[in-house]
Amino acid sequence: MARSQVATPSHLINNSTYSELVGKGFRRSGMFTYRPYCDGCQACTPLRVVADHFKPNRSQRRAWTRHHTLNVRVLKLGFVSEHYALYLRYQNSRHAGGGMDEDSVDQYTQFLLQSRVNSRLVEFRQTMPDGSPGPLKMVSILDVLDDGLSAVYTFFEPDDPASFGTFNVLWQIQQARQLGLAFVYLGYWIQDSPKMSYKARFAPMQILVDGQWCESDAMARDKIDDNHHD
Repeated sequence: MARSQVATPSHLINNSTYSELVGKGFRRSGMFTYRPYCDGCQACTPLRVVADHFKPNRSQRRAWTRHHTLNVRVLKLGFVSEHYALYLRYQNSRHAGGGMDEDSVDQYTQFLLQSRVNSRLVEFRQTMPDGSPGPLKMVSILDVLDDGLSAVYTFFEPDDPASFGTFNVLWQIQQARQLGLAFVYLGYWIQDSPKMSYKARFAPMQILVDGQWCESDAMARDKIDDNHHD
């Protein structure tokens, strides 16, 4: 049985306070700031990438080459029906039966479009031959913290055989560098979860252990094959 610790009252959590909470292992879901607090289990490990020290491996370089021409727009949080349709396609393809594949507009809005902190919605579209933005390929919601970017949630076109998720993290690392921010927070990592294995490929990273951020580069390089194919 999963259990979470929730920071309250939520209306008093401003961006500076939220930044401190993320540094202590908290995450945001809509208006709620939480962290796992399960009896006898600490599998959910907060993980962050050290932006200035990051060096892409071979498969990450391929992902960047494949997608770096996408048309990117950084927007304020707001409902767009095209985004919601892509979200449902993504959930039905990647997380069918998990409940989120049946999210209503209200549930989608509460989960991703409500925030009291410095949040952004980033839209990635195919670039047409004339340079104009074309079909929607990916949407990412992120928070801008005092010391980094926090990746809240990303969804993308599930039918395209492409490494959009990898590219998205690479883009956030680049943005953090441009903004002079030290870290990209990727949420929780579970070592034995195949769906979360991608997070450990962005070395060097740090994990939060007993309240302290620890370098984890050696662990990741032991586990990840640089020749991995997405």
